[in-house]
Amino acid sequence: MSLMDAEQVICINSDGYQASLVVQKTYRTIPDEEAEQHGLIRVIDETEEDYLYPASYFVAAESARDAERQSHVAD
Repeated sequence: MSLMDAEQVICINSDGYQASLVVQKTYRTIPDEEAEQHGLIRVIDETEEDYLYPASYFVAAESARDAERQSHVAD
């Protein structure tokens, strides 16, 4: 699943945004094609408002869950 298609993302980096983002927390997204063109993603953050953040700070929640499931299967 593409990060930009994800309805939920998991924060993997909060550098510069520690008051607004918590690493390993799941956030809802709002589609924003213009932001995507600039490498950004619109996220509803800790302030319960939507803001733009670097897309590299997130992974798609479904992708992360799939990877976790795969690692448990391999155990």
